[in-house]
Amino acid sequence: MPSIVEVRTAVVPIASAISNAYIDFSKMTASVVAVISDVVRDGKPVVGYGFNSNGRYAPDGLLKERFVPRLQEADLGGEIEPELAWAAMMSNEKPGGHGERSVAVGTLDMALWDLAAKIADKPLYRLIADKWRGGKVDEKVFVYAAGGYYYPGKGRTELQDELKSYLDRGYRVCKIKIGNDLDEDLARIDAAIEVVGSPQNLAVDANGRFDLATATAYAEALKPYNLFWYEEAGDPLDFELQAALAEIYPHPMATGENLFSHQDARNLLRYGGMRPEKDWLQIDCALSYGLVEYKRFLDLLPDYGFKPTNCIPHGGHQMSLNIAAGLGLGGNESYPDVFAPFGGFADGTRVEDSWVGLPESPGVGFEEKANLIEVMRRSTETG
Repeated sequence: MPSIVEVRTAVVPIASAISNAYIDFSKMTASVVAVISDVVRDGKPVVGYGFNSNGRYAPDGLLKERFVPRLQEADLGGEIEPELAWAAMMSNEKPGGHGERSVAVGTLDMALWDLAAKIADKPLYRLIADKWRGGKVDEKVFVYAAGGYYYPGKGRTELQDELKSYLDRGYRVCKIKIGNDLDEDLARIDAAIEVVGSPQNLAVDANGRFDLATATAYAEALKPYNLFWYEEAGDPLDFELQAALAEIYPHPMATGENLFSHQDARNLLRYGGMRPEKDWLQIDCALSYGLVEYKRFLDLLPDYGFKPTNCIPHGGHQMSLNIAAGLGLGGNESYPDVFAPFGGFADGTRVEDSWVGLPESPGVGFEEKANLIEVMRRSTETG
């Protein structure tokens, strides 16, 4: 039976001069992990890779101190089973206080699923669909282009040029940042709509910047537009604020990317006023303990009137794209330009009217993205 031989970790920079309304990314890092098995194909061991999603720094200390040792010491019953591995990694961990440990576990979970699918010689989305959806897969997934960051020297003309480049690459729906100044943000929105053609093709993201008064002021100003969505107005754990906005803002809202457990996501469903008929849930598996925990979140949805189609995960990475296709989510975020090489899809993937297909290569598909797999192999010395 296959087993894990070694786990390697590395920290790589994803720094850039961009910023949102809350943070800049000038010192941002990411962890890359390689889980090396004793399965040999074409003369080389089969390796599963993972990385943490953007917006959180590399959890290198937690990986090395707790979670990698537990994974290497675990008795997985003679199989590489991500669910058993998850339980081993979380042994001796108290409930609550999810914080950055969810990022560390999510990074390893990604690599374990990549490895399991490679050993099964299946694309991950087909492995997921076989396990939980009776083999049914979505052959294409809705995606939107996330960008529109604040950037030194970037005005409305430069914003329009950025959005035009996304439309030229096949995207219809795009997202921009808001939260620095209401009047300026409204001018940015107007400029963006000139390019994308309709408010329904534009989403805006405040990155949790607002208190209730500011979030309400923005909501009132955004009402006439009827945008694709109004995202993360307040602190991700301020469910009262989110519920208050739902009372006054009639159009779609989105939140959840900074909730890192199924319990926190459940509290959003219970107390956040989210509306199944119009709102979007953005929990990112790579930041929230991985697919094992994300499936627990999905299993909660019917109890609150939601469906997997209400979910468009944050992160713009291939792991969530596989989950979207395998479990029938509403779509996936995409970063055509920022957070390279971790964002984006397999090389040669065509975006058509904001929809993409997936490759048939085994695993998550990292090997089909040349600049990403090169970074993964080089940083972990596995290729």
